[in-house]
Amino acid sequence: MPDDQSAIPARDAKRLFAGLAGAPALLLAVSGGPDSVALMWLAARWRRALAQGPRLVAVTVDHGLRPEAAREARDVKRLARSLELPHHTLRWTGPKPGTGVPAAARAARYRLLAQAARKHGATHILTAHTRDDQAETLLMRMLRGSGVAGLSAMARETERDGVLLTRPLLDISKAQLIATLQKARIGFADDPTNRDRTFMRPRLRALMQMLAAEGGDARNLARLAARIARANAALEVLVDGAEHYLALKSEDNSGTGFDAALFAVMPEEIRVRLLKRAIDRVGHEGPAELGKVETLLAAMDEALDGTLGKRESRLKQTLAGAVISIAAGRIRIGPAPPRRARSR
Repeated sequence: MPDDQSAIPARDAKRLFAGLAGAPALLLAVSGGPDSVALMWLAARWRRALAQGPRLVAVTVDHGLRPEAAREARDVKRLARSLELPHHTLRWTGPKPGTGVPAAARAARYRLLAQAARKHGATHILTAHTRDDQAETLLMRMLRGSGVAGLSAMARETERDGVLLTRPLLDISKAQLIATLQKARIGFADDPTNRDRTFMRPRLRALMQMLAAEGGDARNLARLAARIARANAALEVLVDGAEHYLALKSEDNSGTGFDAALFAVMPEEIRVRLLKRAIDRVGHEGPAELGKVETLLAAMDEALDGTLGKRESRLKQTLAGAVISIAAGRIRIGPAPPRRARSR
């Protein structure tokens, strides 16, 4: 790829969408900002160069949080029309939360995008996350004390609500995308919330300017996230093997029960992941939080410490809609009874 300040040439743009030519349709998430407008323009240029290729459908989500959003959606529609792309505006309706607005808006956006993808027969949703976004995500998760999986930051492709969420610009800087639009003389919107320091990401952007002076620029942070992702993938392979081994030894193919002695001698990271997998598999309250799984494992270790082969160790706890128990030398994990509604 060219340097961070130069436009993306057509020959390099083709590589951004490699592997997507066989899809029946692609949904482009376009807010109107420089990143997503560049995504739409690059994708349209790529599609025109193909003899046959996927249908492209541009979608803008209006969260109803800023009065300018409706005008920005109309601007995207005009640009999409000039690129011969269909465009649809999706609206997040209903009451908005008083706190946690960015997270709620993000959840609503992905829900609406997945619904639109299914409606238009799209197998992939393309978003315009950049290398800068990857670096910010890594910093956010570091500050929150995320584990190895969280520090992998954003993957190039993940499954969400039955649709593949794809980030083709993850190795590209925002500066490159702006340079590309400027060369093509294409305008874009400026969202003032991107500079509103009441939100965490804008504060991190200001912090990154100081980190860059010490070598912690977006390129190096994104490289770190990629290396952590590589380590995380290797750990997952080890966990697959450990899970298979425990199932063979215990003749339990459900993955919800372990021999306590075999489980106890495995490395802590493997045990945390095995435990979380089993809880997430049978629990009915969403994914278990890593910190709570670590606390549970410490309680299990305390229950098992010095008792294996000597006297019966027992434990029973619930987490994320699963019940975890130790009895008769086995760790068992099953669905917890539904919580009773509290009487007023």
